[in-house]
Amino acid sequence: MTTPATPGGSAAATDLPAAPIGSDDMDGFTPLGATLGGIMIGASAALFLLLNGRIAGISGILGGLLAPPSRESGWRVAFLAGLILAPLAYAGLGGSLPPVTVDASYPVLALAGLLVGFGARMGSGCTSGHGVCGIGRGSPRSLVATGTFMAVAILTVLVARHLTGA
Repeated sequence: MTTPATPGGSAAATDLPAAPIGSDDMDGFTPLGATLGGIMIGASAALFLLLNGRIAGISGILGGLLAPPSRESGWRVAFLAGLILAPLAYAGLGGSLPPVTVDASYPVLALAGLLVGFGARMGSGCTSGHGVCGIGRGSPRSLVATGTFMAVAILTVLVARHLTGA
């Protein structure tokens, strides 16, 4: 999202449009914020494991709700509700949420969702279960799964953005 350089030089800073938070040029990124966020995610995953004896893998938590109701339904609903309600509470307390724009059509989104679900089922977990919790526990299976997730993500971006021009 930059303007072309002027002949014989680079584009002036005032010629660049403001990029929204979360854009490709990572506006708003700070090492401190990233470190604190990583510590909070790791601490919450570790506490969840220590206090509940469960891995904080979102696909497994959601998948458990799709089975017949059990005594574990309550904590699963509370966990997923927290994922949805936490940003709303943050905004309600005066925080500003980044704008969300989706440039894909509904059929593409549906296909992407099905592929992610298929991949999570085939890999016996998702990025939160394998990437955060499994790697933290030193699981070889999670190391392989997370490496596969990353390789496929890199390949997807390469094809979608650089080879097809999307």
